[in-house]
Amino acid sequence: SKKWVWEQYDSMVGTLNRSTNRPSDAGVVSVRGTDKALALTVDCNARYVEADPEIGTAIAVAEAARNISCTGAEPSAITNCLNFGNPYNPEVYWQFVGAIQGMGRACRHFNTPVTGGNVSFYNQTAKPDGSAQAVFPTPTIGMVGVMNDRKHHTGLDFKEKGELIFQLGGSSGCINASEYLANIVGIDRSPAPHFDIEEEGKLHACLREVAQKGLAAASHDVADGGLFITLLEMAMPNGLGFDIVTDDEVRLDGFLFGEGQGRALVSLKEEDQDDFFDVCEAHGVKPTLLGHVTKGKVVVDDKHFGFCEELRAYYDNALEEVLMED
Repeated sequence: SKKWVWEQYDSMVGTLNRSTNRPSDAGVVSVRGTDKALALTVDCNARYVEADPEIGTAIAVAEAARNISCTGAEPSAITNCLNFGNPYNPEVYWQFVGAIQGMGRACRHFNTPVTGGNVSFYNQTAKPDGSAQAVFPTPTIGMVGVMNDRKHHTGLDFKEKGELIFQLGGSSGCINASEYLANIVGIDRSPAPHFDIEEEGKLHACLREVAQKGLAAASHDVADGGLFITLLEMAMPNGLGFDIVTDDEVRLDGFLFGEGQGRALVSLKEEDQDDFFDVCEAHGVKPTLLGHVTKGKVVVDDKHFGFCEELRAYYDNALEEVLMED
């Protein structure tokens, strides 16, 4: 968690920020004098872009649109900050060209024009032998969306025990370019994760309608860290937990920690299931029941992995502990 960083700043921005005490995939700011709100997010996974500049940058745009859609807003436009190494290095320039192509393809698909941005080259450091090492290519995408009625603002946090947890979008079992593959397995280089831009569009439209009809208690996209981390992020704000069952047809590590794109988790009350299924069917999106929200236990396939509050301590404090080391 980046909590140690952001809690040092004024996260409320006066009284307009609706996300300070109501976490959601995008920040939501009320438009004074109206019922509308703006949803804002910034996204980029540099590991994906390093793996494949075109696909990785398209994923950055898609994830931004997914975050906006999870909150119940319509993606409207983007800006960008494109960070690369020395453009006179052919590999770096190839990365830059691929990133522009991927950004353009995704923006056209999601109808989110590029309103502006900037390019930063020569982001590199000197190695002991005197050669230069460029940063991972990082085309950061900032997206804004419009919420016509801010009462449709949908947060990412589970609200109460007993809510049903559904995954929208299929599990591919893909662990390419994931945090798990890089930091646990120890493989730094791999292809970009599974990504289907057509399926993304269907998912986003479904998420928006689910939010606008007030069917979702919580909505959160599956991204860095995979499904297990997404579940924790939904459980931690209110100290709740989850009890889920994995898919026997998908490798376990891929199911829990893979970062295949085009997925989101939604929790809802049991009585809203039928309306939820109708929305999913209308958009051609497959819902999969994973399990339910618990009072605090974390359970996977009937195995108890502790309590949410115990795991939250690691999640919230790890960055601070590393940065404050002597």
